[in-house]
Amino acid sequence: MRTCLVRRGKGSKRGTPQGGVVSPLLANLYMNRFLKHWRQSGCGEAFRAHIISYADDFVILSRRSAAEALTWTRATMTKLGLTLNEAKTSLKNARQESFDFLGYTLGPRRFPNGGRWYLGAIPSKKSVQRIKRKVSDLLRPGNKGAWPEVRASLNRLLGGWAAYFSYGSLAPAYQAVDRHVFDRVLAFLRRRHHAPSRGIRRFAHEFEGQPGVLVLNRVRKTSPTCAL
Repeated sequence: MRTCLVRRGKGSKRGTPQGGVVSPLLANLYMNRFLKHWRQSGCGEAFRAHIISYADDFVILSRRSAAEALTWTRATMTKLGLTLNEAKTSLKNARQESFDFLGYTLGPRRFPNGGRWYLGAIPSKKSVQRIKRKVSDLLRPGNKGAWPEVRASLNRLLGGWAAYFSYGSLAPAYQAVDRHVFDRVLAFLRRRHHAPSRGIRRFAHEFEGQPGVLVLNRVRKTSPTCAL
């Protein structure tokens, strides 16, 4: 079961503001009350379940008692004066259906070439699109910074993303980001040097070693993949 607490909109006088400075702190305070009540009520044993939470976002993993856990959660949140975000709350059979949590898509995966199914994780489509947008913003035409400085900022951005998304099946996501970075860097350098063509040969050295642009698919080879 994947769920999230509701935060108030701009016109509301109740709840915590989405994106507000104190919002994560308040979410943690309320979640601590909820988790404490969960433990004291023995729900982990009753529902054969575990909770994984971060701020106001949480997943309840249960063996055959997910519906009961959801009913209990709704009732308990009501007692705390909170409301579940129904748009983000759902029951999923994790062996058959995928769901997103903390930037990952978790659920059934299949080994390449028609291999067996397994439970695993990949960076979500939203996470991949988000890093692509950040790369495009950094390499926008209006960026007049010196290329070594821009490249260093780009590598920090990519390195931080890869450090977080270093779990699970990474190849498809890393390859998609690498292709986007390759295209954006070539376009950036082509504009800067007024190259008449795509400049692949002229600027290929940026992807062929150090100092150069970080290639995530090379990082992936040193990171573990995981099948749950």
